[in-house]
Amino acid sequence: MIAVVVPPLGIVLAMGLLWGIAFHWVDLALLAVMYVLCAFGTTIGFHRFFTHRGFEARAPVKAVLAILGCMTMQGPVTQWVTDHRKHHALSDKPGDPHSPHVGHGDGAWGAVRGFVHAHVGWMFSNMGMEQGRQYGRDLYDDRLIRTIDRLYLVWVVLTLGIPFAIGYAIGGTWQAGLEGLVWGGLIRIFAYQHATFSVNSICHMFGRQDYRSRDEARNNWVVAVLVFGEGWHNNHHAFPVSARHGLRRWQLDMSWWVIRGLEKLRLVWDVKVPDVAQLERRRLQSHSGS
Repeated sequence: MIAVVVPPLGIVLAMGLLWGIAFHWVDLALLAVMYVLCAFGTTIGFHRFFTHRGFEARAPVKAVLAILGCMTMQGPVTQWVTDHRKHHALSDKPGDPHSPHVGHGDGAWGAVRGFVHAHVGWMFSNMGMEQGRQYGRDLYDDRLIRTIDRLYLVWVVLTLGIPFAIGYAIGGTWQAGLEGLVWGGLIRIFAYQHATFSVNSICHMFGRQDYRSRDEARNNWVVAVLVFGEGWHNNHHAFPVSARHGLRRWQLDMSWWVIRGLEKLRLVWDVKVPDVAQLERRRLQSHSGS
């Protein structure tokens, strides 16, 4: 759990030490608002919509979700989605881009190597970054998505430029703008990226399994809080098309709440959720721990 817990604790400690010196209310607001909005771009947009088609959406909603997802700096839409579809096709088997369980050796050292690979190492290996029509033909055929992909560097500039501009506008100095850039841009991106990476590492090693799936995906409530429901990973791998990951009432899933709100506003439709019979067919009689 160190990879999940320590970075947020370090950020909180830095906030306390720097409060009133190099960290102010506007920086806290920028960090929180930018974190939440951009996170929904990946949790709702890149993942539940573009990868798994858990619902249908109107073009403006698609565009906003795709742009917000790009602003997390986890890559363009097509790259993120094709990586993740390949992961599901080969989950925890040879060819999975970021499994912690395949090809890393046995024992404690093998587990450490697997964890590091699943968390960040896969992005620097030959197995990573699966970008091609085999896993993403629908996206490459979508003119809107191709356009947003081509403008990826524009969204990168925006994700850093917006907090700088707001900080400068409120503080009136370039130092205030730089402060906004650091907290609402760089630190926010760092924190969210490692929270997302934890789904690949933590949620395939630590947690409980409530439903049958073809892999080692597990539910982890800490990750679910940090990534707005994505940590209910066993639920997701058991029902990958479901737009809802927190399948029990107590399983916090903010991304699902937003999807439900969009559905009520008729901005999305055909929202897919497993019914009671489907849940019972896949429910494990005895729960596996970590």
